[in-house]
Amino acid sequence: MRIRIVDAFTDRPFAGNPAGVLLLDAFPDDPWLQNVALEVNHAETAFAHPLPAGGEADWALRWFTPATEVAMCGHATLATAHVLHTTGAHRGPVRFATRSGVLTATPGEDGTLTLDFPTARLTAVDVPEGVAEALGARPLAAFDTGPDIGDLLVEVADERTVHALRPDHKALTTHSERGIIATARAENPALGYDFVSRCFFPNVGIDEDPVTGSAHTALAPYWAERLGRTTLTGLQASPRSGRVRTEVLGGRTLLSGRAVTVIEGELLV
Repeated sequence: MRIRIVDAFTDRPFAGNPAGVLLLDAFPDDPWLQNVALEVNHAETAFAHPLPAGGEADWALRWFTPATEVAMCGHATLATAHVLHTTGAHRGPVRFATRSGVLTATPGEDGTLTLDFPTARLTAVDVPEGVAEALGARPLAAFDTGPDIGDLLVEVADERTVHALRPDHKALTTHSERGIIATARAENPALGYDFVSRCFFPNVGIDEDPVTGSAHTALAPYWAERLGRTTLTGLQASPRSGRVRTEVLGGRTLLSGRAVTVIEGELLV
């Protein structure tokens, strides 16, 4: 069977967030899926198979990190939609049946793909004791992102602080279900982005995720409220880096970006 590595939320190879993508006839048993994800060893590997015509979704989709299955993943969904469209396996908008409900990916004329995801429910919380020391910066505010995301979102002083973070990943594991999203307002919006972020997910085997679509379902409403605009662009300032265009539509958030296939080969097991 064919396996592909796709860089998502970027228009060039070796940037954005890489994901493994396998299109299957049906899902094999979970240990096999987990072993493939461990072998691929990227933040997520996506597995998809077609569903019968006439239902609420076109493809079933699951995502695995090297350590566990996750309930939501933006970049691997974008990567899967990219593979479906570039190989001709699906045309037009594609509806995915997932653990987070039906998620839609719509291709644009300019080559972008737009994901329709549920907006995260943010709840203000006190900054947990020890977060500042584990993160390496003192948060200005903290928010629980709800059970669908499972992160602690923290705003820090400025963009330079986000870039300079060198967290203690082991110490971060006690502060949320999945990990920590650190964010700040962009210092110079003329550069084409409105806010910056970095995401640390040691609880699912990912010390730093390069570009995180699911995190932007929390970042988008957070910054939309503060900046007074529903359409924004986020820069995830990991070493690979990537940009996510966002639009908040009440209970749904649109995430737009590009993707590039960098490796295609044959899985022999």
